[in-house]
Amino acid sequence: MELEQWLGADNQLGIDIWKRKYCYENETFDQWLGRISAGNEKIGKYIKEKKFLFGGRILSNRGLEYEARKITLSNCYVVAPPEDEIESIFDCARNLARTYSYGGGCGIDISNLAPKGAKINNAAKETSGAVSFMDLYSLTTELIGQNGRRGALMISIDCSHPDVEDFINLKTDLTKVTKANISVRISNEFMEAVKNNEDFLLHFTRKATGEVIERHVKARELFHRIAETNWDYAEPGALFWDRVKSWNLLSNTENFSYAGVNPCAEEPLPAGGSCLLGSINLAEFVSDPFTENAAFDFDGFKQCVRESVIALNEVLDEGLPLHPLKEQQESVRKWRQIGLGIMGLADMLIKMGLTYGEADAVELCDEVGFAMADTAIAQSAMLAKDSGAYEEYDMESVMTTPFFLKNTSQATQELVKKYGLHNSQLLTIAPTGTLSTMLGISGGIEPVFANYYERKTESLYGSDVYYKVYTKIVENYMKDNNLTDDSQLPGYFVTAMTLDYPQRIDMQAVWQEHIDASISSTVNVPNHFTVEETERLYLYAYEKGLKGITIFRDGCKRLGILTSEDSKEKKAVSAGEGLNRGDIIEINDDVIGKKRKLITGCGSLHCIALFDPYTGALLETYLSKGSTGGCNNFMIGLSRMISISARGGIDIYTIIDQLNSTGSCPSYTVRRALHKDTSRGSCCPMAVGNALLDMYKEVQEELALEKANDHSSHVPPKPKAVKPASEKMLCPECGEPLVFEGGCNICKSCGWSKCM
Repeated sequence: MELEQWLGADNQLGIDIWKRKYCYENETFDQWLGRISAGNEKIGKYIKEKKFLFGGRILSNRGLEYEARKITLSNCYVVAPPEDEIESIFDCARNLARTYSYGGGCGIDISNLAPKGAKINNAAKETSGAVSFMDLYSLTTELIGQNGRRGALMISIDCSHPDVEDFINLKTDLTKVTKANISVRISNEFMEAVKNNEDFLLHFTRKATGEVIERHVKARELFHRIAETNWDYAEPGALFWDRVKSWNLLSNTENFSYAGVNPCAEEPLPAGGSCLLGSINLAEFVSDPFTENAAFDFDGFKQCVRESVIALNEVLDEGLPLHPLKEQQESVRKWRQIGLGIMGLADMLIKMGLTYGEADAVELCDEVGFAMADTAIAQSAMLAKDSGAYEEYDMESVMTTPFFLKNTSQATQELVKKYGLHNSQLLTIAPTGTLSTMLGISGGIEPVFANYYERKTESLYGSDVYYKVYTKIVENYMKDNNLTDDSQLPGYFVTAMTLDYPQRIDMQAVWQEHIDASISSTVNVPNHFTVEETERLYLYAYEKGLKGITIFRDGCKRLGILTSEDSKEKKAVSAGEGLNRGDIIEINDDVIGKKRKLITGCGSLHCIALFDPYTGALLETYLSKGSTGGCNNFMIGLSRMISISARGGIDIYTIIDQLNSTGSCPSYTVRRALHKDTSRGSCCPMAVGNALLDMYKEVQEELALEKANDHSSHVPPKPKAVKPASEKMLCPECGEPLVFEGGCNICKSCGWSKCM
């Protein structure tokens, strides 16, 4: 089969994703399929039919250990939490670095670290607190590259930790801990205190000294702060930790405990735990789609679940010696977690004419979820028959768990009683942003984010033309039904922004009933959504039995992570109006000059910028290194490219967007951590962009003041093209708007993704 046959000849985005992310060197589709299926013809057939895909690490890496590459087949790990001693704290950073170097994401919990002010017996006399070490772990994540990517990290803390307020507030500074997601472990005790408007005890006992640190807080005030910060910064997420611990196959196993969650929080894991991911495309199991006879193929789905469980266990066995750390190899051998999930849920419902979140859709998902859980558990029992139960298996503990009793038929219970279980954890719903974008379907359990996306093309005459690119299922439906506009779509074509949040929570809740791990999912809400509504959403999620929740409010300050300024202020002037393609304007000596000295990872850097004296548009940039370092030829080349872009009519914000997409420089990061004197940014191009923006704003203010004080009849030349920048997060690869789904930023135009 050719790649174009598999993905569709018109699916250029999917083809590009496959070539960029999953294809090894110049292998053909059939060679790739043979490599990732490793001779398993049944799973290869499901992949061909687009009914199943392994997780990204498997699609990229399986079979490449024979190419002498250090790889892992697991997407994610939880590293053993650091203990309250300096050696353990830095050992944790070392373990993160080693895991990142193999391509895995990590989660750590810092609840064992002493709070700020606790007495210690060294030169400092008292500790700087648990939160202070988050910079170390974020820095480690930033420094270790992963073939053009950066590692992903989740840091969590218990809601009873005395530093929890500092933890919550930390990322309201968008320059702090930029390479990690953060979540608060919220207990039932805390939530009940919130509901009853009671005090809540923050407490910590130091093992080394016996010192007890305690204080009471108003539970509702702390809860309000969590919700308010999530509302405006999309963090911290909430982990309902008692639900995490109680709703799984190991809740009665005495020698088991969860150490944390992976970067997108769909995988609670023990210390050293990892998970192999794979997802079933529900949209491909609908017969007679878009008709009154549309139905879900339960028999076909169950068979796919069986083969997927078998395939993931094959990968688990292959990957055992490939884990970066010995503790990871030991944990995986003992517990054998796999993570089978779903994608394409929204497409499935649309094909069946059901509205996401309404009662009939929830009822169908309940049936599909039970079928998935029951079948997966039964297949794990059959694997145990042939290959034995997982090392720590205890029949009585597993079979009495509420999750097992809720999600197994009598026949499955008999199989488990007879043979045991090959896996201690089976099901999860992970972000599938890149996979689902490649296939042209919805991700995970997310609703369709939008029926269409706006794209911009520039004509040869410099004017912008906007057009709609419809989501694949919308495009297909409109073509089949001769519709000319999305306003003609049936009412069941709902999107993330048109749902009521209870419907969104109801859908996640019904799936969580049948998932023994957790669900990575983002509740997207409109800009006008209030803090009070956020609090109600959290309470509703808790009451419905979710294991975790985070929201992403359109226009929240989280956008500052990807855009350097508030979008409301982004109105830039460009140096030229109506330029023909290829035209470059000339400049003369009638300019406004500005200068900045920057401190970078290599030393000092001088930046001179020249601006149009009437409009303030950027015209020219000169960069030169100071006496202490930096590559002067690189600086000259960069300044020339900035200058020719500006004189070609490109506005300063577009130029800065490109400079901000250049990543992190290790020397810059190290100097920032050690000396704390670097200019804003994480590499020289980003620092230059920030300096240019500062100077541009300064010039605009000066011109505005000059205009206000100029009472003469002199009329200056007409200002050149004013072009507002997008009020959306922009993709660093192609510049198109990003969406936030399942804990990840995703570009629907080029397929770029980043789990935040």
